[in-house]
Amino acid sequence: MSRFDTLSDHTLRLASSVGDSLRNAVPSKAGVLLGTGMKLGAAKGGLRAARFFARRHPALLVATAAGAGLLWYAARRRARQAQEAPIEGNARRVEARRSNGSSTARSSSTARKTTSRARSGAATTPSSD
Repeated sequence: MSRFDTLSDHTLRLASSVGDSLRNAVPSKAGVLLGTGMKLGAAKGGLRAARFFARRHPALLVATAAGAGLLWYAARRRARQAQEAPIEGNARRVEARRSNGSSTARSSSTARKTTSRARSGAATTPSSD
């Protein structure tokens, strides 16, 4: 085998692989192009019908546009109010308790005064100076 034979073999393999890939890719692309063409045709027909309707009934077209604008404004306003509204809920006050079960409702300064009086005996006997 000469170099020309191997070169032609490589070329044939390359050409067949490119042909296979094109053959597999074309139907999917053709389907996409066909779908796009159908959508463009439907849009063109709908535009033609809308143009005919607008010429026949201009007042109805204006009323429809105004109604759509009002609906859009109401939806936007409602969304803004919902975003700014406070969160509704219930709250309940829970008093803190120590591990021995007594309540800590008194402030710490009041508790210090009471214990200092009890140690000095001032809480039991009034001072008569």
